[in-house]
Amino acid sequence: MELKVFAEAQPEWRFVGVDPSAEMLKLASETLGALASRIELCEGYIDVAPDGPFDGATCLLTLHFLPAEERLRTLIELRRRLKPGAPLIVAHHSVPDDRKLHWLNRYAAFAVASGGIAAQDASKSVAALDTRLPMLSPEQDVALLREAGFDNVELFYAAFTFKGWIAYNPF
Repeated sequence: MELKVFAEAQPEWRFVGVDPSAEMLKLASETLGALASRIELCEGYIDVAPDGPFDGATCLLTLHFLPAEERLRTLIELRRRLKPGAPLIVAHHSVPDDRKLHWLNRYAAFAVASGGIAAQDASKSVAALDTRLPMLSPEQDVALLREAGFDNVELFYAAFTFKGWIAYNPF
């Protein structure tokens, strides 16, 4: 869990974690142990997050579950909660529109070859990802970050179908 890693690396920092799943928040609390005293966990979506302002934010493996219009609203609300100059780090599935199945199949083939998943399960996973996740292209993801008011958007991570960007709140 990233909050635990962040808290261990930065003992002076305080954190807020937001998740719609009570079960995931319970697991997070158990995983954090003594670090939990520096982390506020909130059940829900961006609307339940404190107003801040915050020195930075992450949104990891989340945005690919949201349709474009809800992503934009979430990004706007994240930016509103950040101090001027504060970074946002996002990472999620993002594939070129015309190559979606190609990249999903490549990702599944790697999972099978590395022994992480059976071939038939990989096929089911590809079908589920293709139909259930409203993945956007990298260009669309960058455009949404900019439309939400972020600047200096820069790709810092790319592996198979996953992309990660850092962007800054200019206001």
